[in-house]
Amino acid sequence: MGGTTGSTGTRTAVTGGERDFLPGMRHAWLLPLYDPLNRLLGVRRIRRQLLDQAGLRPGQRVLEIGCGTGDLLLAAKRDQPAAVVVGLDPDLAALARAHRKARRRGLTVQLDRGHAEELPYADDSVDVVLSSFMLHHVPDGERDAAMREVLRVLRPGGALHLVDVGGSGGSGHRHRFTREHAVDDVPDLLRRAGFAEVVETGSDVHRWVGRYTLYRATT
Repeated sequence: MGGTTGSTGTRTAVTGGERDFLPGMRHAWLLPLYDPLNRLLGVRRIRRQLLDQAGLRPGQRVLEIGCGTGDLLLAAKRDQPAAVVVGLDPDLAALARAHRKARRRGLTVQLDRGHAEELPYADDSVDVVLSSFMLHHVPDGERDAAMREVLRVLRPGGALHLVDVGGSGGSGHRHRFTREHAVDDVPDLLRRAGFAEVVETGSDVHRWVGRYTLYRATT
């Protein structure tokens, strides 16, 4: 994927200097609450759905964009130890937490700093891209660029597996969180980026998150 990597270290990817980003908890000082809150809300069950959908195989190169503190990333490595697993996030503090969790669990992953809109990886270098509740953090005007970047780094026959709030018709969102953060145009967004096939693979209503939808897009 380019660059040098420690066994579980964080390699900083230089992608054009500092840029604004929205932390996973909206405020940096709330980051220590991120993992406990995800456990309380049961978000891991949704991420398990995404991993089961991806069906990772030995030898694959797997990239999670917006990996945060690394829960999905590390679960992917546990599921498929023979895969090369890489996580990208703009938040150094979140990456540091992911790094510590990987060390405690003895898992070898690559952690890079960067943005989905400007991925620091070569063309056709990744087999699977994972995105879990990341897209709604990307500003509307930059989402097309982010999905084009995903397509660029995916190898022929590669796939993006994505879950986010909203979707499944985009109407009647009862939960405040979903109304404020829903990304209802994911299929159109992925088709505009150039994906050959886009499938909505499932949708449900979470007690706290509200409506969420899973997608698979292939090159």
